[in-house]
Amino acid sequence: MSEAVEAPVPVSRPKYKSSGTPKLEAPSFEMPKMEIPAAFREIAEKSVSQAKETYERMKSAAEQATDVLEDTYATATKGVSDYGLKLIEVARENANSAFDFASQLMTVKSFSEAVELSTAHSRKQYEAVTAQTKELAAMAQKLAADTAEPVREGLGKVFKVA
Repeated sequence: MSEAVEAPVPVSRPKYKSSGTPKLEAPSFEMPKMEIPAAFREIAEKSVSQAKETYERMKSAAEQATDVLEDTYATATKGVSDYGLKLIEVARENANSAFDFASQLMTVKSFSEAVELSTAHSRKQYEAVTAQTKELAAMAQKLAADTAEPVREGLGKVFKVA
């Protein structure tokens, strides 16, 4: 069994110049020479001018909106920080009151004295919690007003400009 081995067939390749790439030439088409009418040129120039003006107004409006939002975020950040500090203060006051009550409760001599102390502490805590809640609600309302009003006014002005 003898198998015949075929010799590889040479593949013809394009001949390259010294640069290594084949030279391709695009067909040349002659463009007709026409004069653009002056009316079209004027319209195009006005359109470009209007587009530039509109772009400048929009850019200015965007910068103003950014300034308003930055100021609002700064105000909101400070307000939320103050609110958080107030919550911590309220929690500290309530914890101290609870520890004071517990230490006073340890010194009572009778059941009636314990009931009297508990009633007084409950009344005091109710008044304190009521005052704290009012103060926190007022802070939250002020925070909402301080952040919402500048945004509403500022962005309203910005959209009128745009």
